Amino acid sequence: MTLQSEILAKVREIPPLSASASELVTLMGREDHDLRSIVRIVECDAALTARVLRVANSPVFGSRGPVSSISRAVSYLGEKTILGVALDVCMGPFLRRPLDGYEGESNALWEHNLRTAIASREVSRFAREPISEDVAFTGGILHDIGKAVLSEFLYGSAGDIIAKIDAGQTADYVSGERELTGLDHSVVGYEMARSWKLASPLPEIIRFHHIPREAAEGVRGMVYAVHLGDIIAMLGGTGTGSDDLKYRQDAAFSDYFQISHTQIERTMLAVEMEFQKTRSSILGREDAAQ
Repeated sequence: MTLQSEILAKVREIPPLSASASELVTLMGREDHDLRSIVRIVECDAALTARVLRVANSPVFGSRGPVSSISRAVSYLGEKTILGVALDVCMGPFLRRPLDGYEGESNALWEHNLRTAIASREVSRFAREPISEDVAFTGGILHDIGKAVLSEFLYGSAGDIIAKIDAGQTADYVSGERELTGLDHSVVGYEMARSWKLASPLPEIIRFHHIPREAAEGVRGMVYAVHLGDIIAMLGGTGTGSDDLKYRQDAAFSDYFQISHTQIERTMLAVEMEFQKTRSSILGREDAAQ
């Protein structure tokens, strides 16, 4: 078995998303969804219901009274927090593991994906042509899932990849991954999305977030939103380890977004505030403090 085949076999071993999480991802991957549909999904999942109510009643949100109904909890928390909770319920242990191949600590991947999701949503407001903030958020929270699988196949290689990048022998970290394994984390994540049967444009966002200009024109603006969100997340200090800021920014983003350096700085501040609040509510106060 080749290394590529071994990696793809590992992808097929990843458990599918829970029915409720899969429904929420699919729903928020569409622009024409409503809050009632989200309430219905949460109400049909006992574990998710319990977690959502716990988060809604946490001190982080400072509710003036007990939140005891899912409809009120969903309205109070917002659908993006609900999606984060759902993914943490069914994938938390998988996404919170240390990324040893990237020299990343526990929770690094989950936190990076969360900050990228928030940043992707924020920058989508500067798009030259309207794009869905919800889809940008959902794409951002999933964009690096391939690292959870590829990490074990990169163990001990981080130093070599960085040395080659610094010497100009390798273009960026994605290229370094491909040179070592024949694949990179965006391709692995794309295969995971296909295995989970996620609807377009989510698989495309995952596949092309480092090479947005290669995405189909119909989804390219959305991919650029996550491309920028990913970079903003790393600039904000939330990366996944040795690969932080070892990727190239596609300058053609300006064809799709009208955003100045000052606006990017303000966006980073807004993202930081939202990230800290959402991180504390989803991961819990004890985990968030670590």
